Amino acid sequence: MFYGRETERKKLCTMFRSDGQMISLIYGRRRIGKSELIKQVLKETDIKSIYYECKQTTEQNNVESLAELIGEIFDFTKPAFENMEVLLRFLFKKSEKEPMIFVLDEYPYLRENSKGLDSVLQSVIDHYKDTSNMKLIVCGSYVDTMKALLEKQNPLYGRIDLTINLKPMDYYESAMFYSGFSEEDKVRLYSVFGGIPYYNRLIDVKKSVRENIIELIASSGARLDNEVSMYLNSEISKITNVNEVFEALAKGFSRYKDILDQSNVSSGPALVDILDKLMRMDVVAKEAPINDENNRKKSGYFISDNLSLFYYKYIFRNMSRMNIMDQDIFYDRYIADDFETKYIPKCFERICKQYLIRKNRKGLMDEIFEKIGKYYYDDPVKKRNGEFDIVTLDERGYIFYEAKFRKEPITESIVQNEIRQVKQTGLECYRYGFFSRSGFTCEEGTNRILIELRELYK
Repeated sequence: MFYGRETERKKLCTMFRSDGQMISLIYGRRRIGKSELIKQVLKETDIKSIYYECKQTTEQNNVESLAELIGEIFDFTKPAFENMEVLLRFLFKKSEKEPMIFVLDEYPYLRENSKGLDSVLQSVIDHYKDTSNMKLIVCGSYVDTMKALLEKQNPLYGRIDLTINLKPMDYYESAMFYSGFSEEDKVRLYSVFGGIPYYNRLIDVKKSVRENIIELIASSGARLDNEVSMYLNSEISKITNVNEVFEALAKGFSRYKDILDQSNVSSGPALVDILDKLMRMDVVAKEAPINDENNRKKSGYFISDNLSLFYYKYIFRNMSRMNIMDQDIFYDRYIADDFETKYIPKCFERICKQYLIRKNRKGLMDEIFEKIGKYYYDDPVKKRNGEFDIVTLDERGYIFYEAKFRKEPITESIVQNEIRQVKQTGLECYRYGFFSRSGFTCEEGTNRILIELRELYK
């Protein structure tokens, strides 16, 4: 089964139906589902297509492999091509008479071993721009390399008609992979495996959440045991510094100065480079309060990839213990309690934020908000500052949201207490929203929004 990615599928289908030559660039981190997306869209079209996954070998070896594929698809003897440029010109020329889709997956592998390939591709694209019906898709996982193709100094600059930066799925699309679980367990699974399709495909619906976590990540030799470190090593050379930064983030340190103090990264510029790299890789995100967006000191960093967060919070620091302990004892001792009482409630806040964004995009909010995020405040009573995690801003003003992932329902006293705390900080809200795992014993008023867990998965 193929789940989600409706927006990206529609964009590619529209591209395939368009007249003339079109060039698309698709990139995103490993395991994000780029190849599966392309293959799925190719199944939905009758246009003749060539899908080729580039290899980490010589240009000539890739040319030979592609030539063999071309011979099979067009049902003629394997053609001989001197180099990649001759092969490309052959295909673009052929598309003048018959529309064609040509996919170069893992393009950086081919680019690395074909000198000046960007320029060659640019020359072919320009030569046939008015005559060919080629739909070319250039795809790759090395984000920096792929983004470089869009830069002004690159020969392909201005030639890309459609760019898709494939991001992790949100909580709703991710839950399609494990629809048989309860809403509570869907929250738990997303908190660990996030929005990466490859991870979610590995979840066994016949097993409990606990069993899936243990077998996939929290045991010696688990399926995803080396996944995080392998991904980071493929993109970053100085992995020691990265581990230091991740450990600081996993402990809850989010401000730049605190991360620098907690980690052993040698200098501020080195930390900036690491954080920038991790943000480009979509494993770390930066968030500024919506009421003070330009204040760098109030901005914070957090691990946005849930598997990386789980790994560095529970596995990385306890690796030696995990390797010599029974897996159930290890889980109970180092994961179970903190996971349920602290880790999941924090991830639940992100899920609630995603829910609001989904509704906002569909125009289903009473008031369409323009901003969503943290709200920074100074507490004059306790003489300290702090943040509210979920606040929206629309034309009428602010709405404050509180997310509770607890066994007990939210009572009237809890609601009144939260509203009182908000007012004490000086945040003026015209409505107050509450998300609850276990329902409510209070009534919904004109200035209240009460959202039960099941609403998030409708």
